[in-house]
Formats: sequence, structure tokens, C-alpha cells
Amino acid sequence: MIRARTPRACRHGPGSTDHGAGELKGSKRLQGKGEIRVSLAVVLSRALAGMQAPLVRVEVHVGPGLPGFHVVGLPETEVKEARDRVRAALLTARFQVPQWRVTVSLAPADLPKESGRFDLPIALGILAASNQVPSPALEGMEFAGELALSGELRPVRGALAMTLAAHRDGRAFVLPEVSAGEAALVPGAIVHPAKSLAAVCAHLAGRERLDRVEGVARPNAASWPDLADVKGQAQARRALEIAAAGGHSLLFTGPPGTGKTLLAQRLPGILPAMTENEALESAAVQSLATRGFASERFGVREWRAPHHTASAVALVGGGSPPRPGEISLAHHGVLFLDELPEFSRHVLEVLREPLESGHITISRAAQQADFPARFQLVAAMNPCPCGYLGHYSGRCRCTPDQVLRYRSRISGPLLDRIDLHVEVPALRASELGDAPPGEVSASVRARVEAARARQLERQGRPNALVAASDVEQHCTPDAAARKLLREAISRLSLSARSFHRVLKVARTIADLAGRTGVGVSEVAEAIQYRNQR
Repeated sequence: MIRARTPRACRHGPGSTDHGAGELKGSKRLQGKGEIRVSLAVVLSRALAGMQAPLVRVEVHVGPGLPGFHVVGLPETEVKEARDRVRAALLTARFQVPQWRVTVSLAPADLPKESGRFDLPIALGILAASNQVPSPALEGMEFAGELALSGELRPVRGALAMTLAAHRDGRAFVLPEVSAGEAALVPGAIVHPAKSLAAVCAHLAGRERLDRVEGVARPNAASWPDLADVKGQAQARRALEIAAAGGHSLLFTGPPGTGKTLLAQRLPGILPAMTENEALESAAVQSLATRGFASERFGVREWRAPHHTASAVALVGGGSPPRPGEISLAHHGVLFLDELPEFSRHVLEVLREPLESGHITISRAAQQADFPARFQLVAAMNPCPCGYLGHYSGRCRCTPDQVLRYRSRISGPLLDRIDLHVEVPALRASELGDAPPGEVSASVRARVEAARARQLERQGRPNALVAASDVEQHCTPDAAARKLLREAISRLSLSARSFHRVLKVARTIADLAGRTGVGVSEVAEAIQYRNQR
């Protein structure tokens, strides 16, 4: 939306055309200097606030006063620096910079504005206010892009989130060519990739049209390590299959070199394919973290494995403005925490709420941001400080007190939120040599997909995400299984949360077997995964 008329003292740049846009009321005459027509242009763009992309009106006012270029509307430093980038880009592209007072207002004024994405709309606002680009051509369009001094457009962060919002509002989006690939993943969205400011202006003037790309979601298949590489460890492989089928969290405990990391790395390869909505949500989070999300990663589940020295902010997100952390970047994917007790206890405790709710809210003095965090947690740890407790070699010399202190680095409430606790024992050389080849990931994935399909048909979500209020409805055990569960609660001192999680795991085991009911065998197997520590 643009309404503009240039001051007479402002001349058109080469190649520009006077399209006679309507002038605004309030024109004034300054003695001895002729008539000055005050001009105003409004260009639409987007900011980023968490996963949201609120609309920003870039209002450009060109009028009498001392020559200057001022940006208002709560701009961050990189937005204030747009003055020099825009001026240089306009001159390089052979447009005329108005020799009057230029005021740029980014509305709403109380919304923080960051990054260089507003360079392109500011430049177009100046050109529209000085009548160097036609006003009508900008109707129904939004713009974002950082300008190089040469006038080239550089990629922007959050292109996917901005395009989603623009598409919902029924407008096309003009973006740098590098960012347009991820924007084109939004089904039905109209995206115009551009290389430079000059190319955008040529498109608006009707001299050379930009390409029109209509968004189409194209999920891709990833190549993951095969589960057949794992020899032996039948119980750990079984637990991995159950975790994949029901979306359950998983903890591997065992000496070094027993295959804990090897097993965890093969989980993404047996997970069901992402739905289109899941792929879009995951890609939108990735887009917020990087410039130029690789479209070939669309539909591929994320695998995140932060080092144990990671801070709480790195894990859950933060900063100013807030950025997504590892748990959000693993949305609809896998978060692997190796050497779990080596993480700071404070860092691990921040996982408790996201594991339950599936999202994280980051609050700062100036703003609040919500990020999704529906990740599948897989963790690995040694059984003691030296790592060899229970090893057949008997080399462990850790005292019971040392083992207790080591394991107490992980709080009970966090362990209570992990569905499956699995011991991965060390195998002797003879056992490894006699072990048959492992089952390939493709056949395991087929069972996982069949079990997941039963869950979606029954309750519309994986078993791990069934609300506590609905557990009894969808995971009802028979009388014998219920009796066994009551005894386990009494003997093992299971919490109410553990009770529900045992039922969910038992339901997943039944789904893998194709059984409609939950019986004693399913409940017994689920209980043993809570009784490993």
C-alpha cells in the first residue's frame, strides 16, 4: 500500500518513470524556494517474534527540513545501520537519494525490530515517496531483504515464517534469491526471488518481471545409518523400536564402547516419515536459526547432539531477541544427550517442562517468545564415574558412595520423565563373533509405521503424547495386567507419572504386536523398562 508524491527538488534516477501518484494533503510553500509537496509511502514487511512474524508497516516520509535520514520505531543497531546501506545501494543502482529530510517509521512502534531484512522495504519506500517507482505495482506485496552496498540482496533469517504469515494474509512475498528456496516450501504461497534492488525496481516498473514461484511442499528422504550395523544388544534394539513406535524418551546406561551412541544414531532411520505440517513446523524453526534453510533438508527429521558443556541458553534458547535453542531445533526430531551426568544439573533441569508441554516460553524484559519443542529425547550415560561398573572384566573400583554421587547428578524428576531405562551391557568377543547380523532398519521401520498408524487412528497422536486424563481411555489394561501394575506401584514406589508412562509404553508394545488390548505381557515388559536403575 503506497501513496506518494515526490518533492520537486528530488529528481528521478536513471530509468525511473513518473507515474503520477496522487499527492497528499498539507502541501506548503516556503518563501523563495517554490512549492514543496510532502510525500509519504508505506511498504509492508515482517518482523520476527518467536515463531510469529507480525506485520510491519515501513512508513517513509520525505519533506522539508535539514537533509537527514532518521529511522524510528524501536530499531536495533543493525536496523539503524540501514541508513548507510540503503543510501549506498540507491546510489550504486543509479537512483536519486532525496536531498530532503527522510524519516522512516517502523510500525508498530512498540515491537522491537532487528536484522537487515528491512533494508529492501526502506529503499523501496524512499523510491516510492520520491516517485522513482510506481505506487500501484506494490499493492498486495510484502518485501524483505538485506542490501549490500552494491545493491545486491543478501539472505535473511526467518524467510519461511514470514512467508507463512504473508500467505495467510493473501499477499505475495519478494525475497532475496537465496532465501526464496525455503519460502517456496509454503504450499500455495506466491514468492518472487530477486537478486538485487535494481531487479525489484525493474519488476515494479514492468520492464523485466521477476520469476513467480508458487510454493509446493516437497518432503525429502534422508539417508541414516542402518540398524543392521548393531550386533547383539537385543534388549536395547527392542527398546529403540518401542521408543520409535510410540515417540517415547529413552535412556541407555552401560560401560564405554557397548554401542549406546551407535544405537541412538540409528533412531531417526526407523522413525515414521514426517507429515507435511510437521515438516513445515520443523523447517520454520530451522529458518529462524540460520540464513538460507537448505530445501533438501525439508521433511528430514533433525538430529541434534549438543556437547555436555552447552549452557542452558544454548539448550532451551534465549538471547536478545530470543532465538531457538537445541530443544526447539530438534522439534519433531531427536535430541541426543551423550554423557548425561556430565551436563550441568541446572542445564538438565530446564528440560523438565518442555518434555511435558512440548514448547518453551522465553521471557525477557522487552519481549516474550514461544518456540515449539516437541522433541524425542535419547540420552546415554555410564553406570559409574570410571564407566566400568558391571563390566565382565571387573575393572571398576568405584565405591558405592561414588556411584551414588555420580548418578545423583541427574535429578529424580528428570529421570521420572524418561519412559524407557535400558541397560546396554558389555559383550565379550565370543558373543560378538557369534551374534547374527542385525535386522535392517527398513523392516523395523515398517513395523514402527504400522504401530504409529494404529495410534493415529485410535487417538490422533502417538502414545507418548496422550494426555494423562485420556490414558485410562486409550491404554486400559485387562484385570490381570491391572493387578500386576498395582503390585509394581507398591513394590517399586512408582509415581503417578510413572504409572501413566508405564501404561503408555505397554500400549505401544501392544500396537507393535497388533493387539487391541493391553495384557500382562505388555505391562510386564513396560515395567522392566522402569526398573533398570
